[in-house]
Formats: sequence, structure tokens, C-alpha cells
Amino acid sequence: MSDKDSHQYERSLKGDDDALVELVYTYSDALIRFVYCYVQDAATAEDIMEDTIATLIMKNKRSIDGDKLHGYLYKIARNKAIDHLRKRRRLVPLEDVENVLTSGDLETDHFRRARNETVYVCMQGLPEQYREILHLTYFEGFSPQEISQILHKSIKQIYNLHDRAKRTLKERLIKEGIDHEDL
Repeated sequence: MSDKDSHQYERSLKGDDDALVELVYTYSDALIRFVYCYVQDAATAEDIMEDTIATLIMKNKRSIDGDKLHGYLYKIARNKAIDHLRKRRRLVPLEDVENVLTSGDLETDHFRRARNETVYVCMQGLPEQYREILHLTYFEGFSPQEISQILHKSIKQIYNLHDRAKRTLKERLIKEGIDHEDL
């Protein structure tokens, strides 16, 4: 995260459409992946990402630096995803899980796809707080301090949840036959 992002945000508030497009381009994929972990539907995740950006623009906060903007966006996205789930209150089955990275070797691709699906299923089987902590840490690169602000928890709680989440995921992966060499 940089001051460039906060500068883009400030420019977009002044009506610069190019800055808004750059801001959306910068954050859209990561926000969609983050929200997808909650809602399990790509179209809904995209809609929530758009609502998140719209909310950011509508709030019209003038003084958000780059680091706070990043966390602020994820906080908005998380709240919108939870609101959506409260309204919907039904589970979505695991579908269309596929690794887009291919090596050209069918056997390797099949093994990688099966391993990634197992990891994904194990992650989805974790309690929601554990999934959030692991996703924000490993997929989005947030620090414990940033995660504590996003999730409204103390840093000590974040460290404890992170430790428990890693331990629980490791146990589930071992039960499924995946050890650290396979990852």
C-alpha cells in the first residue's frame, strides 16, 4: 500500500474518473477473492466489491492515507459480505474449484488441482474467525495490527486466533494426507 493509492482516492473524490478506474483496478481482484471466501459465489463477490468501492466514494472521507485505505476497504467489504450472508442465510456448495495455473503436465496439474481442492475444503471447514485470519494473513498480506483493526479484535487475540487457526488447519490437512512437503 502506498501514498499513490491515497492520492488516487483523493483525485477520485475531486471527480477524476481515471483515478477512480485505477483505484478499482488496484483493489478489485483482491477484494473479490476476499469476499468470495464469505459468500461462495463469484457474481455476488463482484457485486459486493462494487458496493465496497461505491461506499468508499460515498463516504467521502478526505484524509485516508495509503495504509489505512487498504484496511478500510477490507473492513467495508467484510461488513457487506456479512450483511449479505445475514440476509441470505443459506449455504452454497463447493463448486467450480479449479486451479488456473497449469504446467502443461497433466499428471502434475491433476495432483496440484486435487491438492488445492483439499486445502480449500479444509480451509472452508474451519470456523469463520480462523478462515478470516488465515486469508487476511497469507492471501492478502495484512499485518496483525491491520487485521486487529479490520476484525475489531486486540492484537493478542489476533495472535492467538492465528496460532489456533494454523494448528487446526494443519491437523485437518494431515488427516487428508497432505503434509508440509506437499504444499
